[in-house]
Amino acid sequence: MPTIHEKRMTARPEGEFVVFLIGMRINKPWKVHKWLPVALAMPRMLKELQADPELGLLHYEQWFGRTIILVQYWKSFEHLEQFAGLKDGEHPPAWAQFNKRVGSSGDVGIWHETYVVRPGQYENIYHNMPQFGLAKAFGFVEAEGRHTTARGRLEGGRG
Repeated sequence: MPTIHEKRMTARPEGEFVVFLIGMRINKPWKVHKWLPVALAMPRMLKELQADPELGLLHYEQWFGRTIILVQYWKSFEHLEQFAGLKDGEHPPAWAQFNKRVGSSGDVGIWHETYVVRPGQYENIYHNMPQFGLAKAFGFVEAEGRHTTARGRLEGGRG
């Protein structure tokens, strides 16, 4: 069981980073042969990313339901872009298979959103929580001094 930190904690990344939201939506649950291969592609990509920290993935969190979502934290947009285009990587064949098997049928939806986050454009707090999200990607410290308020954390992150 993860350690619950009872104090108010905050992550304070240095410099720019990327938050990448990616997921799929099962539109036709009975078409398992369509959505299962899509669902199984992501664990292969995550395994590849975890095996090589130089690829730039810092951490991810995931949730499952009709819509599956992963929140990923990356070192930079360039790292994310390079991973997506790795010729021998897991992403290009997964994308090709999606287009071949699903295409525009409407059986399975996929989506992503990319956010480049600069210092002073984010804030966070974790109370009675294990390390999670941004704090898991960058580590965290006690939210004290100017970091006790949302405004203080936001302004304290400006370079």
